[in-house]
Amino acid sequence: MDTANLRLEKRPPLAIVTLDRPKVLNALNAATFAELDAVLDDLAADSAIRVVLVTGAGDRAFAAGADIRELAPLTADEGRKFSLSGQAVFRKIETLGKPVIACIHGFALGGGCELAMACSLRIAADNARLGQPEVKLGVVCGYGGTQRLPRLVGRGAALKLLLTGAVIDAHEAHRIGLVDEVVPAAELMKRAEFLAKEIAANAPLAIAETLRAVDEGLDLPLDQALDREAACFGHLCGTADKAEGVEAFLTKRPPVWSGR
Repeated sequence: MDTANLRLEKRPPLAIVTLDRPKVLNALNAATFAELDAVLDDLAADSAIRVVLVTGAGDRAFAAGADIRELAPLTADEGRKFSLSGQAVFRKIETLGKPVIACIHGFALGGGCELAMACSLRIAADNARLGQPEVKLGVVCGYGGTQRLPRLVGRGAALKLLLTGAVIDAHEAHRIGLVDEVVPAAELMKRAEFLAKEIAANAPLAIAETLRAVDEGLDLPLDQALDREAACFGHLCGTADKAEGVEAFLTKRPPVWSGR
């Protein structure tokens, strides 16, 4: 795939998407969003890819937010469209049907932090700095930050970050639940790839249904969410992968997943 603002490396069962604008700290401009949207479609359709890693080029930033030069001239109507467009791409990450792991080093600010929050899991290098400083520019988060951040860290901790525009370090982000692990910067990609392979060794349909059940269930009353889980469980009981997994367990051999 021909892209100017990001790199896609496929190493089945993994794929690595690298935001590749290091001179501007991997700022998310419209062209990057368009390329990311197309790459996500490609990865969703590729059955050989089980887990996706997202990171940023260079050693200074995962992504330092939206491209301010594109934000500056926006009118009210253009701003709403700008927000909706980015939200759609990040929502596609959440609903990809495959785990997406954010590998965060350096700055993950504004849209960069929102990108990380849209991923299934977040691993931070010990040099990571995360925040939502939009109020310092006279706007609010545009790509889902006001909604995903409270879901991850709770209302109070989210509002503290959103209202102050503060930037926090990796260890504080881990303490409040914004990131799932903190590792030395030199070990970031190694740890992410190890985790990705651990996930990829499991049944792909079960992984997809787990992601779907959690994503949909968070917005449902508990009784309805439990019904959704039971429906997922029932569906998977009729698959070839379930038969294979049970047979492999009983005969003490590694399973061979077909994705059916």
